[in-house]
Amino acid sequence: MSLSGVCTITLTPFTEEGDVDLGGIDSLTDLYLGSGVHGLTVLGIMGEAHKLSDNERSSVMQRYITAVADRAPVIVGCSSAATRVAIERAREAESAGATAIMIAPPNNVRNLDLVFEHYRLVAESVSLPVVVQDEPVNTGVTMPAPFIARVLNEVEGCRYVKLEEAPTTIKITSLLGRIEESEKRAGIFGGLGGVYFYEELTRGAAGIMTGFAYQEILVRTYELFADGNQYEAREHFFRYLPLIRFEAQLGVGGVGIRKEVFKMRGAIPSSHVRFPAPALDEETLRELESLVSFLGLGG
Repeated sequence: MSLSGVCTITLTPFTEEGDVDLGGIDSLTDLYLGSGVHGLTVLGIMGEAHKLSDNERSSVMQRYITAVADRAPVIVGCSSAATRVAIERAREAESAGATAIMIAPPNNVRNLDLVFEHYRLVAESVSLPVVVQDEPVNTGVTMPAPFIARVLNEVEGCRYVKLEEAPTTIKITSLLGRIEESEKRAGIFGGLGGVYFYEELTRGAAGIMTGFAYQEILVRTYELFADGNQYEAREHFFRYLPLIRFEAQLGVGGVGIRKEVFKMRGAIPSSHVRFPAPALDEETLRELESLVSFLGLGG
């Protein structure tokens, strides 16, 4: 199954006491799929995977895969600082029924030969396609376009890349000029909260992986663009860009803002984010509610 379109990065909902809310996963899945997304990416950074125990990771992954019930591809984040652990997580995801896995480089490993070997060993351990996650801010590892192209060209299982290094647009063009033409080459996904989604599409992106809380806006943008209606796609996307921009305040608490939106939409009862995380101030919440109202968005 090829991946393309809007593969939303899912939340991990918690109760007010900080426990994983499995029922919240079910309701979120219904909202995601009802919004028309083309895939779900679980246990990403926005899913607070780094704040989950091993048992919780397994529980969240299993619940999402069960809730999706083969209605859409499920990509599972399996990143780890240790190659052995990443392999174990990848095999677990494959056994659970994942469609693909997403792997970031090991944190703070600046030797790109070691990073390449990490990808090769993980990819060869499973039969699932690998999404190479380019995330320099959180990993401390910068992977230039020529290096990513080398991974995609030389490691059979690495079929996709998710970009988070700005500007994603320029990197898309650079990658497309370096990736070898082959049936296994399936696509480049944008990210960065969706801020440059329209421009990423015009540069040749296959889609986007982001956690923007009104997925249907990105889905409609993608569908209009894919149907050849570029003017309508741009007009639709630009109308809602202020909310996409507002949500992307990661320093203020991007995950918290998104959880507040999903709470407003009735998908989860609590917007709890596991500590350490900055609390949202009342003015930010008022600004969010005002913007959602101004754009005519509801549940």
